Amino acid sequence: MSIVRESDLIGIGKKYQIETEAGDNMVVVIHDDGRRELYRYDEEESESRCVMTLSDEESRQVAGIIGGLSYKPKALETIEVALDDLRIEWYKVEGKFEGANKTIGQLEVRQRTGASIIAGILGDNTVINPGPDYMISPGTTLVIAGKKNNIKLLKEILL
Repeated sequence: MSIVRESDLIGIGKKYQIETEAGDNMVVVIHDDGRRELYRYDEEESESRCVMTLSDEESRQVAGIIGGLSYKPKALETIEVALDDLRIEWYKVEGKFEGANKTIGQLEVRQRTGASIIAGILGDNTVINPGPDYMISPGTTLVIAGKKNNIKLLKEILL
């Protein structure tokens, strides 16, 4: 697991220093205006160099790509991300599941569980933030967000 150090940059925003399992060192600066700057530590120069600057919208697109919202490697059956109490999980709906061939609205996902379905992926088709009319077809991988207990309840109504 990587090591992340967080610090406030007064008048600028926040800085995150990330040391990866592979030994790479990266710094992400999030400016109060929404810009993000990515820095990589250069061992030879003993300093960090700005690699890229992204707008808020570009950062969210990249986060979705890296986080697997647009493509999930087939080798990964389930993925789980935890941020304090918030968890994000990928969950594949099988044809035998009770929730298959029903809409989010029919299942009353939010009302019954408190969890949110933030994306539905079926083949090459990805729907971000699907509404209550979204049909959960067999084979759909759902990206769900919520607290651990909320996600457990959602999985129970899908089974």
